[in-house]
Parts: sequence; structure tokens; C-alpha cells
Amino acid sequence: MTTGSLVEKIETALAEVRVMDAPLAAKLDHVAACVRELSPAFAEAVDRFLDRLRASAAGTGAPKPGDPMPDFLLPDETGRLLGLDAILAEGPVAIVFNRGHWCPYCRINTDAIVAAQNLVADEGRRIVAIMPERQRYSRLLKAESHAGFPILTDTDNGYALALGLVVWVSDEMRAMIAAAGWDIAAYQGNDAWMLPIPATFVVGTDGRITERFVDPDYRKRMAVEDLLAALREAR
Repeated sequence: MTTGSLVEKIETALAEVRVMDAPLAAKLDHVAACVRELSPAFAEAVDRFLDRLRASAAGTGAPKPGDPMPDFLLPDETGRLLGLDAILAEGPVAIVFNRGHWCPYCRINTDAIVAAQNLVADEGRRIVAIMPERQRYSRLLKAESHAGFPILTDTDNGYALALGLVVWVSDEMRAMIAAAGWDIAAYQGNDAWMLPIPATFVVGTDGRITERFVDPDYRKRMAVEDLLAALREAR
């Protein structure tokens, strides 16, 4: 099997997932199972990469519930600068970190949070996504998912670094990702090969975190039900 066919078949799995009537976790698991079946070598490299991250306690230093969420000022997909204070002036917000438009798990998760946003938009609750890619790729993800919320560009992972969310991609995993045709350097505009740990922070209007989800296993994301409950409980 060629690497090109691997990406094509992942796209087929994504198409299948998008019409599944199933929880987010089941959809993510389905794609992970497809990857393991299509390329055991890729899946085994992922296992080793995640073992390294767990052993180093990656992400455990990120802000916790009760902590203030550090401020940011980042451009959205149109280039407009958005700051946390301005967003919180309109109500509580869920801040969702994604690895990039190329990541199949991030694409599935974005679909799910689009559905969540549609349920709480009229309740004064907001969602903001952040990823370390240039705006042309933010626009691609937004168009694909029909997102009504901003997707902000975290240049060189600067904000994610401040939160303790950034990991270095191992040489083995870097080779696998590049061979599959995903050009992280082009997407991010640098060749550092750093990626954020996918994470979700729910922040109240006082600027403090009320709930969070941080997991170095990028195949896992905050359940939509938990996200909705946390947003609705935030004040």
C-alpha cells in the first residue's frame, strides 16, 4: 500500500464518520481503528510517540480549573485580531486547541464543536478554536466544517507554549507524517515540528477556568456533552 492511498483511505473513513449517528469518542475511535488497519507501522509509531509524551507528563502543567486563563491577542482566519477579554465580554467561552486542518481527529472534533456551538449560541456562550497554522489553512478548516466561530492562528505555537501545551514531534513520527503527505512546515510557516496538545478550556466571564480537558493522546477529545454542560454552568 502506498502512503498516498493511506491518506485517501483516511479521507474515506472521515466521510464514513461524518454520517455516523454516534458519540464523538466512537467516531474518533473508528478513525484510529482504520489507521491501525491501513498502516500498522504508522499506528505503532503513534503508540511509541504517545508513550514518550505520557512518560514526560506532557500537558500536566497546563492551567487548571480555578486558575486564570492567560490573555491572548491572535488573528482569526480573516486577519482580525481577537483578545480573550473582548470575547469574555460577550459571555463564557470554550477555547479549543487543535493540531491543524490536516489532522483527521481535529477535523472530526471541529465538526462536533460546530454542532455544540449551534446549541449554545443563543445562550451567550461562545467557542473559539486555536491552531498553529497560517490563515489560509484556518479558512480551509472553517469552510469544510461550516464553523460559525473564529479559528485563530497561534503563530509558532507561542500561546500554546505559554500554557505548557506544546510537544516536539519525534523524528520517527515526523518521517511518518511527512511520508503521508502532510507538510507541517508549510502549514505552520516554520520547520520547528512542534504541535500543540489538543485541549479544551472553559472560561467564565471572570477569566477563570471552570473546566478543562488536556490529553497528549490526540485521538481523545472532550465529550460534547461535557463541553455543553461546562459552558452552560460557567458564569
